[in-house]
Amino acid sequence: MIGSVRGTVLERTPLGEVLVEVGGVGYRCLVPISALPNLAPGGPAFLMTHLHVREDAMTLYGFPSREERDTFEILLTANGVGPKLALAILTALPPAALRRAVADDDLDALCTVPGVGKRTAQKLMIELKARLDLPDLDLREDTGPTPARSEVRAALTELGYAPDEVRAAIAQLPPEGAVEDLLRDALRSLAAAS
Repeated sequence: MIGSVRGTVLERTPLGEVLVEVGGVGYRCLVPISALPNLAPGGPAFLMTHLHVREDAMTLYGFPSREERDTFEILLTANGVGPKLALAILTALPPAALRRAVADDDLDALCTVPGVGKRTAQKLMIELKARLDLPDLDLREDTGPTPARSEVRAALTELGYAPDEVRAAIAQLPPEGAVEDLLRDALRSLAAAS
């Protein structure tokens, strides 16, 4: 499997295809349109990649960051989302914007993606809520997520809880408290839910 490519951009098309030469071999990569300005012909390129294999084709998709590649791979796990639609979603909504849209139930943001109507957006919203690591929506007004809550979120994730389980447990916590107490409360609520 090809995990990344580093080389020189030989050519690019307005439709999001770049040809990157690596050690004398040219790799054709499909990239989000938003990545094209940083991939000028003759310039350097480093792309995290996903090799999509089908019976009749092997296609290499490239992304400027690991976060974009990981989000692309999460999108591929959603029912009815193929690589072309996943790439279109990432072109319209970078990972942070996509997470925010899903967290806010913003169907209109998903509907800005070509090929995504209201019904598809609703289905995607349901599936992505369970798959994406959404931001903690319980924020302090001035500083964002409390450090204690962030530590609890990280601990629960390390313990193997799914993002939706972590969000549900954190939503039930008081706004302030010691990390140990908050973690204990979160684990109790997760145990009660199972």
